[in-house]
Amino acid sequence: MRILNAAGRLTIDVDGERGVDVETASRGRFGSDPQAIYESWDEFRDWASGDWSAGDTVDVAGDALGAPAPEPRQVFAIGLNYREHAIEAGLELPQAPMVFTKFPSSVTGPRGVIDLPEGSVDYEVELVAVVGRTAAGVRAEEAWAHLAGITVGQDLSERELQGAGPAPQQFNMGKSFAGFAPIGPALVTPDEFEDPDDIEIRCSLNGVLVQKTRTSDMIFSLPEIVEFLSSVVTLYPGDLIFTGTPSGIGWAREPKLLISPDDDLITAADLVGEMHHTFRRARNHG
Repeated sequence: MRILNAAGRLTIDVDGERGVDVETASRGRFGSDPQAIYESWDEFRDWASGDWSAGDTVDVAGDALGAPAPEPRQVFAIGLNYREHAIEAGLELPQAPMVFTKFPSSVTGPRGVIDLPEGSVDYEVELVAVVGRTAAGVRAEEAWAHLAGITVGQDLSERELQGAGPAPQQFNMGKSFAGFAPIGPALVTPDEFEDPDDIEIRCSLNGVLVQKTRTSDMIFSLPEIVEFLSSVVTLYPGDLIFTGTPSGIGWAREPKLLISPDDDLITAADLVGEMHHTFRRARNHG
């Protein structure tokens, strides 16, 4: 099943062109709010396994798609989770998941224009998981049962602010400008994948492929990440987990490859689809 946020309404994708509105298909059993569905995920999955074809049909092929989880309570992110990325960053491989957060106000949808702050803005394609069931003390072998599904995202980063201050630097602010956590276009349930632990993710900047990998290359798998996070904090339905970026970031290149106004960024994952963003200088900077 593919879940969409079509013009702010919870929608089930039919064929990439058309979707079915969940509120009308369920006769009001479930509302239109895409974020609210994660609080009732098990019930929703049971209902969606039946016949929901009677709902209103909507166009989902245009630019009206929003984030499939637009208002999470928590947004977690994992650093240095691909071996080659740790090497290009000149850092030792982590012995446990390296966790930071992105503030929820940075979440945006899979299409549109993102404002660039002053500084050095970099791209980072990542697989993103959406929590579907409250998770506390969950073992890795139980982790997928607590996830609604996966999408793709960008952990956009302003590198100068990210690295500012005394060690250990706190990444949160440099990664949390408005629009710096785009996700979408769909949330895809794990059963749709032949192997949800082996998914290709990739991104291109101005038509040039800059990152491409398979998530089977992660140092810590998504189930291991869920186990680690839930051993400390409670994961709530609708929370996001960014799972780390592969090698190829612009900051590690020589010369550096940074995002500029009018640049075109395409981000994609198997079955999830493509995000498409362009950029402009933030208006408060002239």
